Amino acid sequence: MKISKAVIPVAGLGTRFLPGSISIPKSMIPVFDRPPIHFCVEEASKAGIDHIVIVASEGQHAVLKYFEERPDLEKAVSDKKNFEMLSLLQEISKMADISVVIQKEQLGLGHAILQAQSSLGNHPFAVLLPDDLILNDNPTIGGMCSVSEQTEGMVVAIRQVSKESIPNLGIVELGQDYGRTVEILSMIEKPSLESAPSNMAIVGRYILPAEIFENIRNTSPGSLGEIQLTDSMTALLKTTACTGYRFPGAHFDVGTPLGMLEASLHIGMTRYGFDFEQSSLKRNRNYL
Repeated sequence: MKISKAVIPVAGLGTRFLPGSISIPKSMIPVFDRPPIHFCVEEASKAGIDHIVIVASEGQHAVLKYFEERPDLEKAVSDKKNFEMLSLLQEISKMADISVVIQKEQLGLGHAILQAQSSLGNHPFAVLLPDDLILNDNPTIGGMCSVSEQTEGMVVAIRQVSKESIPNLGIVELGQDYGRTVEILSMIEKPSLESAPSNMAIVGRYILPAEIFENIRNTSPGSLGEIQLTDSMTALLKTTACTGYRFPGAHFDVGTPLGMLEASLHIGMTRYGFDFEQSSLKRNRNYL
């Protein structure tokens, strides 16, 4: 079945970005010149997903305003003959049909997704987490949608991680390997190194069936007292297959200040062909 809807949860408090995130939602802090949520909506749109449900918290008006039409800004850049920016501004409000659901309590990723149920209906859907920025010419979620249409099961994006990162991530147990895709036998949230089934971690892209909602309701709070999506998916594995998708492209954890800086540098250098050896930054490094 074609995936036409996606959920993007952004209701977190952004504590890693304090004090900056006191007044600016974390998903709106720019990665070079565009906020993380822009990249997520753009990725979903390029994959043919036309309805996006943003799960936000009270007071995150900046997230909603970003995707509204802004004729005042369009006129300003048009008057300055900045037609490239004019085109970008016009595209932002037309990328997808966006609806918003308010999550009144932040009780984990599983709980956030549950808030979107009434907007999704009884169909499989995609989940994109703005903290995970994946830069690739072809949308990662689009490749996962293609896999889902063939397998009719769950699909998760995965990548190899360092041993030091394992206790902070959702880790999967691998089954039969097909190259780009691999069978997922089980998954565990934030395991110890001793209990981790592999060094392959879930990255913030999912394709989930509607049956996941019932499993979320029946999931007890796990790590950090939150309702973990991986726990709900583990329960669903008893009846539904799950496929891991090894995505191409560059991945950055923009949920941390350092990861956001790395992503910004990567985008800037790639977009403008930045040559550090010839830059004034290097010549003036003694003054930094």
